[in-house]
Amino acid sequence: MDRIRVGVVGVGALGQHHARVYASLPQVELVGVVDSMPGRAAEIGVPLGATIFTDHRELFGKVDAVSIATPTTTHAPIGESFLNEGVHVLVEKPISGSIDAAQSLVAAAKRNDRVLQVGHLERFNPAVRALRGIVNDPRFFEAHRLGLFAPRSLDIDVILDLMIHDLDIISLLVPFPVTYVDAVGIAILSRRIDIANARIRFSNGCVANVTASRVSMEKIRKLRLFQSQHYISLDYTRQDVSVFSLGEAVGQSTPKISSYRITPPHQEPLRLELEAFVAAVQGRGPVECPGEEAIRALDLALQIHEHAERAQAREFDRR
Repeated sequence: MDRIRVGVVGVGALGQHHARVYASLPQVELVGVVDSMPGRAAEIGVPLGATIFTDHRELFGKVDAVSIATPTTTHAPIGESFLNEGVHVLVEKPISGSIDAAQSLVAAAKRNDRVLQVGHLERFNPAVRALRGIVNDPRFFEAHRLGLFAPRSLDIDVILDLMIHDLDIISLLVPFPVTYVDAVGIAILSRRIDIANARIRFSNGCVANVTASRVSMEKIRKLRLFQSQHYISLDYTRQDVSVFSLGEAVGQSTPKISSYRITPPHQEPLRLELEAFVAAVQGRGPVECPGEEAIRALDLALQIHEHAERAQAREFDRR
């Protein structure tokens, strides 16, 4: 396909940017945008020259591919309906709210021989791409993803909303089974967990300590890791990586520590993500975040959620 016809289902906080980027890609025709609120669909779609719809089924037969940026519980049913119509699907993270629904979505993609890509955006962060080139055997991670409260994605807790970004990256860097999970979480401004911390151990001995909050006073997006003779710090927002390494102390009593910073050209991760999706649809590249990999991150997030809920219940009983 020289040019593919694309639609966006759900043009809220995330979906509006999918529509914006698609409209700017020369190999894409943004056919239409869908939202249950006609006014919102028109607000986003009309300036981009897209047709406005209020039902995703109205895109059947009109598009080759879609982005789905609707509430998490609707990802699987909407995604399956498009896959069964022969449409390639990019679904926002998390892939679904349950493992069964996610597996059903993956099965639909295989059954219909269509691309299913999941929107784990940080995979396309230039700093993460640089990090993957220098990490070999990480032993410990410290991740902090903190943000101000915003009335979005309240259908899921902070673990599925924010923490899952870091869980996905850590799972990429540590391709071993999880053997231990412990977690705590608290609901503060919503009815779901708004701040959570998890400690994860992998079968190779690597440990990750991960914190996520959507009720903080500042925005922090950082991942720190340690491997033999190296300490590496990644800043998702700045899109850079700082590397500290231990060298031989020739003629000195104390070891020598050297450092350098990797600053790749700043790029919009969403644009890179959608370009990769279009390339996969056109057969010009691999699916860079297939459903099977997204299920691993979801499974870990759900384990953390379960442990946090149990800890919260024990604390309630104690009081």
